[in-house]
Amino acid sequence: MRTKLRHNERGAALIETAITIPIILLIAVGIFEFGRAYQTWQVLTNAAREGARIAILADKTDADVTTAVRNYMQSGGLPNYASAPVLIDRAVVMGTNTGSRITVNYPFQFMVLNGVARLVVKGSKAGQSLTMQSVAVMRNEI
Repeated sequence: MRTKLRHNERGAALIETAITIPIILLIAVGIFEFGRAYQTWQVLTNAAREGARIAILADKTDADVTTAVRNYMQSGGLPNYASAPVLIDRAVVMGTNTGSRITVNYPFQFMVLNGVARLVVKGSKAGQSLTMQSVAVMRNEI
């Protein structure tokens, strides 16, 4: 009787493995993808800060600010850094002082999860890039 039960359950381990391995791989890839997204957001935050540091100086132009932001994004390893819009506002009211606000928008795209989303839901917009935004504000020098 015992051998008969084993004979009936021989393929169960193979089926369980075939079902769980794709799920485990999807979770692992998701962890890597969201880690990459977080790293990109950190680079954008630091790029906006670098731009704000330049923007608060009276002798710097908007072109200097944009160059500083894009150089930081390039050194951070972001592709498409040249097409990311950089918005500069040097007249932000901060109590009795004025400040400079730098806003950086960046189109981020998941590498693997977009393809998986398109496989699951055909024709969905889940595979499109999302826009990450980072803002930095600093008080202008007098």
